[in-house]
Amino acid sequence: MSAPPAAREPWKGAFPSVAAILVLFLAASSAPSPLYVIYQRQWHFTAWVLTVVFALYVVGLLGSLLVVGALSDHLGRRPVLAAAIALEMVALVLFYVAGDVVVLSLARVLQGIATGAATTTVSATLVDLEPPHARGRAGVFTSVSPLSGLALGALGSGVLVEFAPAPTRLVYALLFGGMALAAVAVALLPETSRRRPGAVASLRPRVAMPARLRADIVPVVPAMVASWALAGMYLSLGPSVAAELLGLHSRLTGGVVVTLLAGTGALTVAVLRTRPATALLAPASALLGLGTLVSLAGTAGHLAWLAGLGTAVAGVGFGASVLATFGTFARIAAPHERGAVFALANIISYLGNSVPAVLGGIAVTALGLRTATEIYALAIALIAFSALALRLNQLRRIRARRSATLAPCE
Repeated sequence: MSAPPAAREPWKGAFPSVAAILVLFLAASSAPSPLYVIYQRQWHFTAWVLTVVFALYVVGLLGSLLVVGALSDHLGRRPVLAAAIALEMVALVLFYVAGDVVVLSLARVLQGIATGAATTTVSATLVDLEPPHARGRAGVFTSVSPLSGLALGALGSGVLVEFAPAPTRLVYALLFGGMALAAVAVALLPETSRRRPGAVASLRPRVAMPARLRADIVPVVPAMVASWALAGMYLSLGPSVAAELLGLHSRLTGGVVVTLLAGTGALTVAVLRTRPATALLAPASALLGLGTLVSLAGTAGHLAWLAGLGTAVAGVGFGASVLATFGTFARIAAPHERGAVFALANIISYLGNSVPAVLGGIAVTALGLRTATEIYALAIALIAFSALALRLNQLRRIRARRSATLAPCE
């Protein structure tokens, strides 16, 4: 059941505030990426351990999505979001005091749980607050906010690492302050979803796709996997690739690498926000595959400019893919199932984000950074081009059905 009409109109200004909270959560999630090289040097752990630490965040996030992904559909959006912010603040304190991999890992798990609860709840809230005259706005914000957050978090962290004191602490202190402001914002937000029975039953872990939505969801899954696997590679191994394979040793580079991908993606969403999601899937898949191959060629040839160009091209595909996929989920979800549907969307995305990253870390330990990166990139390109082929085949079948329908009338 949707929010009462009276709750919508006085709170039109709440929409950007909720989107800003989503940006903040994703910024916090990417902030550790430029610091991994520092942690690795200080604590002397391998690339495999690094990707495990990265993956623990996703384990916590997926567990959160599976357990509490639909909880806001029953308890309301505000209580779940407030709890997520509180847990994120605990994680940031642990990041601040971390002195070894164990504490860092615990912080990442708690951060994953908090982010999982927040992303699905914020996504549903944005749809709840969507003005009747601006249908589709929630899909745009749900697409651009995570990419903007990833870019801002990585770049901001990289800048602080390079130019500010206490590089492994200051960024977490600033994020903690941001979360405190987010808590105030949530206290002032309206409740957009009425309480419904079944909260305890909704905690039973399950992944389900309503039968009526399958025809819309299944075609976008390969593009989701390819785009988020690419993001996982950049977030976990990107700074190491830039330093060891391209010779870019500035500590700011780790943040720039992630920002070039995610920031380009965010700009792409802003530019293409009025385009229908169905029209973006094929070009997004093509650009993802092409950009990944160009970036791989630049890395293999020690050409940083070519690797950067490929990253920017892949970033355009990344943004278009996220807009196409999350725009689809925002369009098809009914009010009473928005939390659960966005939980499914995030589960697909983060499985694509984490599993390849862990396998990539294992491959780095076994095969070396260069070989592992080449295999990782080629696999992403293959999935992206497979998504393109599937979409083109789907369009061909649609045209064939239309021709068959029109034929008797000719």
